[in-house]
Amino acid sequence: MNMAPPIPSAGPDDGLSASDRLLKSAVAGLDAFAQQMEPVKAAVLTAKNLGDDSSAKIAAQLEAKIEAFEPSVTMIGQIKSGKTSLVNCMIGRPDLLPTDVNPWTSVVTSLHMSPKPINAETRAQFCFFEENEWDRLIAGGGRIGELADRAGADDELAKIKAQVEQMRQKSKLRLGERFELLLGQQHDYGYFDHELVERYVCLGDDFDDSASEQQGRFADITRSADLFFHQPALPVRLCIRDTPGVNDTFMMREQITIRAIRDSRICVVVLSAHQALSSTDLALVRLISNVKSNEVIIFVNRVDELSEPSTQVVQIRDSIVETLAKIDGPKDAEIIFGSAIWAQGAMMGSFSRVPEASKAALMQLVNASEDASLQHQTTRSVLWELSGMPALYAAISSQIMHGEGQGLVRHIGARARNLLAGVQQADNLKAKAQIGEVPVQISASEISTAVAVIKESSKTTLMAELDEAQTAFSIRLDRVHDSFLARATDALLSYLEQFGDDEVWEYDPAGLRLLLRSSYQAHGKTVQSAFDRCVRQAAEEIGSLYQNALNLPVELFDIKVPPPLRVPPPVTLGQTIALDLKGTWWRNWWYKRRGYQSFATDFRKLIHAETIGVIQDLKSQHGDALREQAVQEAERFVCEQAEILLNTLSAPLLAKDGVDALFDRQTLIARDVEVQQAIRSLEAIEA
Repeated sequence: MNMAPPIPSAGPDDGLSASDRLLKSAVAGLDAFAQQMEPVKAAVLTAKNLGDDSSAKIAAQLEAKIEAFEPSVTMIGQIKSGKTSLVNCMIGRPDLLPTDVNPWTSVVTSLHMSPKPINAETRAQFCFFEENEWDRLIAGGGRIGELADRAGADDELAKIKAQVEQMRQKSKLRLGERFELLLGQQHDYGYFDHELVERYVCLGDDFDDSASEQQGRFADITRSADLFFHQPALPVRLCIRDTPGVNDTFMMREQITIRAIRDSRICVVVLSAHQALSSTDLALVRLISNVKSNEVIIFVNRVDELSEPSTQVVQIRDSIVETLAKIDGPKDAEIIFGSAIWAQGAMMGSFSRVPEASKAALMQLVNASEDASLQHQTTRSVLWELSGMPALYAAISSQIMHGEGQGLVRHIGARARNLLAGVQQADNLKAKAQIGEVPVQISASEISTAVAVIKESSKTTLMAELDEAQTAFSIRLDRVHDSFLARATDALLSYLEQFGDDEVWEYDPAGLRLLLRSSYQAHGKTVQSAFDRCVRQAAEEIGSLYQNALNLPVELFDIKVPPPLRVPPPVTLGQTIALDLKGTWWRNWWYKRRGYQSFATDFRKLIHAETIGVIQDLKSQHGDALREQAVQEAERFVCEQAEILLNTLSAPLLAKDGVDALFDRQTLIARDVEVQQAIRSLEAIEA
């Protein structure tokens, strides 16, 4: 099972509640990351204090970036997997989010936790659907309505539109005749509680008088909820994003969940121990198959409902691994078993609230465990340890430490190192100017001209390479798409010729997704290479300019280039298309066709219309976004290094009297010691 260190005893003045103390014990792995950031923060502060106004401005930007750093964890899961109950425990508030949300709601709830008290006026923010999103649902029944319409599934489309109209009428009852005027707006609050969240997130199956007047009032039209609160158990900021899942009538949830996964570096898939993961969870499986293994954690909840969990978890794990292998899913995703019920019991300190069957499952695990220490721990400690919460947070902490957190350390560290090098070089030149030397061999106007040439050349070259890569990517996607349509249509005709049209034919689109994913990954590597060449070439040219201006060996000018660009996973490939569905509409479409050519022509049109959106998303939402990221990061790097160079080389141009007034020799020596110490601390992190 998921073993973790014992819960540390609390100090008398730690100021934490019992539940927060449990949470603090679980997030111990984040303490290591917070400690790793300390020398980076110190180096940035040194650059801010010792640098000129320009360096201080850049250092202040880095401080703001560190302060705003908020890793996010997206939670997705099966229906009835207990995902939201788990989320409540993860944030240390077991009763905050409503756990009876039904498939009508499509709200992504982002829980922003801060180790520092929240001073912002807005503590809760609820955003409503934009008009175009609502219109798409009302007019066409969402994605599934559009699909049914294209397929000519009139009965299915009629049912969908009836459901949409029912939802619209309920919204009108709750919000009034002109409720659609609320679309595109947001509601902000300086507080939040269970009742307020329920008003925007929770929606019952029926609008009846027995429910609270405000319960679920805005849930139909709410797209996202953001809650901001102080969580003293955490050493760093953290966002837990609870998604609505992927199984809904109109596929709105699926689109929203895809966007949420794209915005996070860590994805926790919550499964029920009763369901594990099987080929029936196709929508969920498709989503996680497009996320990197080291960014996926699988949490099997509700093990407390198993009769013999000690043996059944082994079988469930084997089943999950087998399913992931079949669909080419994440091969090394960590699988954790636990129970939100046990975590709630531990946080609330109430074993009596745990159902009897759940208690029996807990004791069965304790008795079967090889960890003898469990027999001697308190009930609360055992509940917490076997709930899986410590193991889950250990996995999340590890992924932050070696993923997004490591990226931040490298990014900020490289920029701080370059600022410090500029401070160091400027001080050396000032020292030479004090004794009458003229260290700069090139005029200020020549330096400015050379810098402008480097900036323009760098940008032009990168843009040309990225344009070429984008064109090649677009052509490759179109070729893959056309080839798939041809293969699928040929396969259909071949089937009809061999077996006729008495039985419904199906075609697996996995091959299309595989080729598109491969194309995207190849494009991502091309963009990464172009970015790397650009920044390295710029660093080399700026280093050469230092060398020529100062007549010193080029080895003295070590400019740190930024870390490689991150290529986000192509999660849009996981969205449901016509070939994924096996519903009545497909059977109706099949039996409405007459003549083999009619089958082939209509089928090609249908599948083209269904898949062209995926192609366009890869080109725009992924390809264009990656291009923009590369251009922005490269431009920022080059401009920042150019600014450091200009300020460094202009420093010794002061008159000797001005230099003497600014820094005496003892001050310069002290500054050099401080800079050297900061640089060494950054180099120790890089090692």
